[in-house]
Amino acid sequence: MSKSVSGRASHKVCVVTGSRADYGLLYFLMRQLLADPLFDLSIVATGMHLSPEFGMTAKVIEADGFKIAARVETLLSSDSGVGVAKATGLGVLGLADAFQQLRPDLLIILGDRFEIFSAAQAALFLRIPVAHIGGGDVTTGAFDDAIRHSISKLSHLHFVTNADAAKRLARMGENPKHIFDVGSPGLDHLLHTQLPSREQLEDDLEFKLRKRNLLVTFHPVTLDLMSSRLQIDALLEALSRRCPEDGIILTLPNADTEGRALIDEIRRFAVGKDNVRVFASLGQKRYLGVLALANVVVGNSSSGLYEAPSLGTPTVNIGNRQDGRLRADSVFDCEPDAEAIHDAIDRALTFGKQVVKNPYQKGDCAQSIVEQLQKVDDFSRLIVKVFHPQPSAAC
Repeated sequence: MSKSVSGRASHKVCVVTGSRADYGLLYFLMRQLLADPLFDLSIVATGMHLSPEFGMTAKVIEADGFKIAARVETLLSSDSGVGVAKATGLGVLGLADAFQQLRPDLLIILGDRFEIFSAAQAALFLRIPVAHIGGGDVTTGAFDDAIRHSISKLSHLHFVTNADAAKRLARMGENPKHIFDVGSPGLDHLLHTQLPSREQLEDDLEFKLRKRNLLVTFHPVTLDLMSSRLQIDALLEALSRRCPEDGIILTLPNADTEGRALIDEIRRFAVGKDNVRVFASLGQKRYLGVLALANVVVGNSSSGLYEAPSLGTPTVNIGNRQDGRLRADSVFDCEPDAEAIHDAIDRALTFGKQVVKNPYQKGDCAQSIVEQLQKVDDFSRLIVKVFHPQPSAAC
């Protein structure tokens, strides 16, 4: 540790980000840590951030004024189960080297992707305490669920998005004093960000928005018996039945199992359709801008459950990838079947744009996290974890 301006020992804090999605959620937290003299922030970029195929979004991090301290390549050309398993191993190797060089007092990670799992594993063996954002949630339709719970057991401070998640972590034996219900960090953008206007978006995206617009994001389903390719085929068939006057904006999926196959299907669907546009990455500000203007968001992304309700945009949630998460009244679930998806879109459009109660909205999430971190004098004291049984579960 070094001395801060106030005379207190400053903490070396490392944030690992592996995708456009988690970076957008971490943005305001990173801003506050960078501005706080109590913390010395370093950033490690990995995963999709370093891939041209997924938009080379490390450039976005730098354009936002952050310095990347280390870049860790993990992605392979294969998106098979073997490829993802090997990428996880590569992540452990590369991140161990990065952490050895940076020697952080605390690692901050968010979510449940495999590269974030790699970071938690490397931190365990290097005796680096971990603060995890988003633990305790349930998504039974993807192996993200197992990864998320595993990361929770490798973590020492837990910043959760809802009270149910906090209760689950307590039942898992985590110290209740180290569990903080701060809401969803993605909603901080609604407090601090001036979203682009319709005209700004049209100019920036080089796409004329229609009278009615659909925002579509569909990620691989890693535990479903029905393959991701069959499910994307059903979604694209449902979209092809829509009025050709509807605008359709698709963002490409994550680098998970079958991800590249889905990308190929989406790009083929868009060929020759002037009302359809595909983007590898919109970035958080543009994505939220489109989400706010869209008449409905369609797919299986968590943004349809976390952010969309606060923007008044109804959600069509396909399949079981988000099973277990809390839902606002504006979320319409359906099976991955073309007819069911088409009908759900109609129901969502009938519901219309209206702000509903969002179970993930608490206030300024980044500020809440920083306030808790400021209370810790020595993060190394968190290393030794003790199982905390609940009174009703005690032996």
